[in-house]
Amino acid sequence: MNQAYEQLQPYLERAMAYQAALILFEWDNETLAPAQAVSYTAKMQGAVSAAYQELITGAEVVKLLEQCDQEGDLSETELAVIREVKEEVEQLACIPPEEYREYKELVSESGGIWAKARENRDFEAFAPTLKKIIDFQKKFASYRAKAGQKLYDVMLDGYEKGFTIERLDQFFDKLKQELVPFLQQIRESEADLRDDFLTGDYPEEQQQELAKMLSEYVGFDFSKGVLAVSAHPFTTALHNHDARITTHYSERLSSALFSVIHEAGHGIYEQGIGDELTQTFLGQGASMGMHESQSRFFENMIGRNEAFWVPLYEKLQALFPRQLAAIDRETYVAAINKVTPGLIRIEADELSYSLHILIRYELEKQLIEEELAVEELPGLWADKYEEYLGIRPEHAAEGVLQDIHWSQGFFGYFPSYALGSAFAAQMYADMKKKMDFEGLLRLGDISTIRECLRTHIHRHGKIKESGRLLREMTGEDFNPDYYLNYLKEKYGQLYGIL
Repeated sequence: MNQAYEQLQPYLERAMAYQAALILFEWDNETLAPAQAVSYTAKMQGAVSAAYQELITGAEVVKLLEQCDQEGDLSETELAVIREVKEEVEQLACIPPEEYREYKELVSESGGIWAKARENRDFEAFAPTLKKIIDFQKKFASYRAKAGQKLYDVMLDGYEKGFTIERLDQFFDKLKQELVPFLQQIRESEADLRDDFLTGDYPEEQQQELAKMLSEYVGFDFSKGVLAVSAHPFTTALHNHDARITTHYSERLSSALFSVIHEAGHGIYEQGIGDELTQTFLGQGASMGMHESQSRFFENMIGRNEAFWVPLYEKLQALFPRQLAAIDRETYVAAINKVTPGLIRIEADELSYSLHILIRYELEKQLIEEELAVEELPGLWADKYEEYLGIRPEHAAEGVLQDIHWSQGFFGYFPSYALGSAFAAQMYADMKKKMDFEGLLRLGDISTIRECLRTHIHRHGKIKESGRLLREMTGEDFNPDYYLNYLKEKYGQLYGIL
């Protein structure tokens, strides 16, 4: 038995308690906290963050980590815990405590500033705060960077290891070359898919009933989770017996419907992490890209699949008889898959979604590596939307202010969304070889599909990196061709342009 590892446990338990407190602050801020609470609560979040940094980078923890290596005799799980704690120490020890606390208070408060600016369509009101966040991000990345390492590569590494600027440039260039002209083909096609019935008077009470029914149907366990409402749908978790998801409701039925399936996918991942890993540094998804692969898999490969609605569509009609009674299932499925390039990422159709991510990736690179001035963002954002999607935002709320991520300091996060979609397509192709995927959906058997994902992905938490998980599940390294082939085959058939 490794005595140092045993002595390390009380410190790690305290660290997890601090993390849980910060998660609860975030959850409350996004769901129930009154608007005027934000700046006051931010100070408490800063204090808890400072205490966490002090604990995890303290001399005793560092000493015990060294002794763990010297003593040896560690299991695979214990070695992985040590690996993750060491990485956390390395990430935080280089940042002066006063700077870390100031930054944490800033990003705790900045979400409210962003939300007000978005409501008023006023980018200039948010720009000074965004500048401060970017300055902190670049400063912290410079502390962490190894010799010759680019600052944006440091940021990317925090979300998806191994996917550097060089590798992501290749990935996104391929998406751009293939999807931009394909999208234009679809826009020029003569197919006319009706979707007007998806927008209208859909009472929130019935939408709430649908949200709970769908999340349970795909496997979200409400004895270990909750569903709430927030302006920007998200998922968080304290541990595998407390996963929390949110959605939003609007006059567009498909908006809430697919956001809840998407977030349920995240929640199912969290609930599927092994009990031996939860409440440790391994008790989370392998990476942001892998986490996104699960939400995209549930949303698109399952939820937008025609077979998924065979046992469900009559139940949907029963909830909304006035709106859907005259709409047959085939028309409905075509409508939820209709390609309509829009300005809002979270409302994007499946085909154009990754082009939204491409735009954010290109702008982040310019902000971090090319000294792009924050004031230039709205104009460049609009130009890129016009170039790639053929549409142009009229104001900042439907443009550069639509996402909360930058206000939270999440630079390097956005590429994970496109990678997750590509990971999901590769898993889907593999699963179709090994099971009658659509046949299971028609029978209403989501459990067989879900348990396959749990076996290969969910239960491992963060023991294994995403590349290894994908390779062990599919027998191949990451290959974006699966994603491109999936999109072209699906939408080529739907629009008759194969």
